Amino acid sequence: MTLNEPRIARLAEANDLDFGPLSTYRSLLGGTGMPVFTGVQTCAPGYRTPLHSHPYVELLFILEGEAAVYFEGDTAPAHTLGPGDIVALPAELPHAFGTAGTVTMRLLGIHANPERIVEVHGDTPQDTHGVALARHPG
Repeated sequence: MTLNEPRIARLAEANDLDFGPLSTYRSLLGGTGMPVFTGVQTCAPGYRTPLHSHPYVELLFILEGEAAVYFEGDTAPAHTLGPGDIVALPAELPHAFGTAGTVTMRLLGIHANPERIVEVHGDTPQDTHGVALARHPG
């Protein structure tokens, strides 16, 4: 099934999903007929994702605060992004991000897939919010 008429999603009407003690996520668009999955993630100071990847391109657009973005293999410090900045992450690229500084950070995540799929790299995949997780082999 493809998208053949406009869809409107309202952030104020979306439910918060718990992404751990320091973050929540509100899904906006995705699923049947949608070419992308989108949502807004709110991250308190001190939040950082585990190293993870997606089997498709992901875009992170910073709405408020600052994000620290890490790429596997980077020898440089984290890349700091502020409001209006965006990063495009290639499929399968292990990455992590978190809140930089002492102000809450909000971002719009755009997944080039109708469903959000996360592959956590490390010891313990976490599934506290109904996201499909897979353990990275190795």
